Amino acid sequence: MNSDHARSLGWLFATHASLIGRKFAVAITGFIGAIYIVLHMLGNLQVFAGPQRLNAYAALLKSNSELLWGVRVVLLIAVIVHIFDAAWLAWISHRGRPVSYYSWRPVASTLSSRTMRWSGPIIGLFIVYHLLHLTTGTLHPDFRGGDVYHNVVTGFRVWYAAVIYLVGMFALGMHLYHGTWSMFQSAGVSHPKYSHFFRKAATFFTFIVVIGFISIPIAVLLGFIS
Repeated sequence: MNSDHARSLGWLFATHASLIGRKFAVAITGFIGAIYIVLHMLGNLQVFAGPQRLNAYAALLKSNSELLWGVRVVLLIAVIVHIFDAAWLAWISHRGRPVSYYSWRPVASTLSSRTMRWSGPIIGLFIVYHLLHLTTGTLHPDFRGGDVYHNVVTGFRVWYAAVIYLVGMFALGMHLYHGTWSMFQSAGVSHPKYSHFFRKAATFFTFIVVIGFISIPIAVLLGFIS
């Protein structure tokens, strides 16, 4: 490694170690996660097109294993950095006020911002359940390898599985709304003049994602997908 590369890496690590650097890292990794969530949602929504369409999509992903694992590695790194830096920022915030408020009432904060530290762990637990349910089939009542459509339909026919999914999507919505709004601020593009627009954009984006995901278990429970 030459001196230029060493200096570049040194600057990168030094920048990341700063408060602003960690906030920016949380924003960037959150953005990567948001892109994946949208793509995952669009893929899942193909269940409404029938078993052949969804299973063909799943087979196409598996046939491009190198690309699939590359995406997984990038996503895993982004998740690890996101969790680590978010926890570090939360610790710094707590350390800055070691004595709690005697009487506190929210004024400028929103429900989503006040529950960020809870929605994150809930999403983490949901991801573990989701993988064991529809990826490995460990918690699935009748898992069939390669038949994604069957696994989705039979999986969500179990009411508590659908409820877990709905709770997970609610937590995702809370986390996603505040995360999208904070991303603009961390990236330095937030301005009081455009705050209303950014909040509307965050609300619209979150609404589309959550509705897209929860439409699947609801459709299964109501018999629209069978």
